[in-house]
Amino acid sequence: MAYAVAPAPDFRHGITLPCGTVFAVRDHGDGRIDLHPPEEPISPAELYHTSLQAFELLTAQGPEVALRLTGVGWTEILPRLVTEGIALASSGGPFVLPEAFWQVPGPWLGQAQAPYPLLWQTGPHGRHPRRPPKPEGRLYRRHIPWLGQNFELHALTMDHLPLFHRWQNDPRVAAFFEEAGSLEAHRAYLERLLADPHMMPVIGMMEGVPFAYFELYWCRENRLGAVYEAGPWDRGWHVLVGEAAYRGAAYITAWLPSLMHYMFLAEPRCARIMGEPKASHTQQLRNLGRAGFAHLRDFDFPHKRASLVQLDRQHFFEARLWARPEPAQGAPLAFSSARILDQGDW
Repeated sequence: MAYAVAPAPDFRHGITLPCGTVFAVRDHGDGRIDLHPPEEPISPAELYHTSLQAFELLTAQGPEVALRLTGVGWTEILPRLVTEGIALASSGGPFVLPEAFWQVPGPWLGQAQAPYPLLWQTGPHGRHPRRPPKPEGRLYRRHIPWLGQNFELHALTMDHLPLFHRWQNDPRVAAFFEEAGSLEAHRAYLERLLADPHMMPVIGMMEGVPFAYFELYWCRENRLGAVYEAGPWDRGWHVLVGEAAYRGAAYITAWLPSLMHYMFLAEPRCARIMGEPKASHTQQLRNLGRAGFAHLRDFDFPHKRASLVQLDRQHFFEARLWARPEPAQGAPLAFSSARILDQGDW
């Protein structure tokens, strides 16, 4: 199938990738950007991979944006971009919209896999899907433009035990995580999590420096599954930031949406990410609210009064919550798929 590409306008600006490849751009204002492929000869495979880098660079932060692909240089890779949902065909030409592009796992996941077969089994709160084997190594990588650093998620191994032990015994961490203890107690804790199919311990790194620990879990088999109607693919999480230098708003706006992005990408059937922070932890609740979480209600665990919070998949991608956008002013999105694809509105 052939796809129409708009002719290239007069380009006067460009973006240069770290590899040296240059993409010409024309900014029409209000987020409307024409993107032209490199002029120098380049193989289709290289064009595909460098194009993903250019799309990420232009959509990774800031306000609403739409990229229109112009010029015949896109012809060889456009069918692939359209098939994968990276580019969207419309009467105005092929567009790359952040809400679609950021749902494609390839640019960020270290080991993207097809969804695991759906097999049901009995759990503590009714049926739940059988969970896939836990991934190993690097799980996710993203460049954070406002920090100029790369954020990564890695599967925890027992080699991380000394780091985990030190973090858990930090008084500031222990006040909220409540897992201070001996090295052997922490060894047993991690061994239990690594053996549990519904739990996945993860290490967060910034420029290769470990700074945070995350526990990802499937809500249906978790204690949280007893206090609300958990969907089969709902995920939850706990966090501790172990290194003081990585606390603060600039880092929270980097790791928090990136962690959510990973969980949505790793399982495309995941429609909601849940949380159960202490109801008294007002700063964390404010951070979650700014990150797109809705407060549903407060409830009681045996050990704490908790707030049930939820992040909706559609909201995360349509509102571009990874990009630190300015608060919405009530106007409809100019470049939503509903406007560009249904109305041809550019």
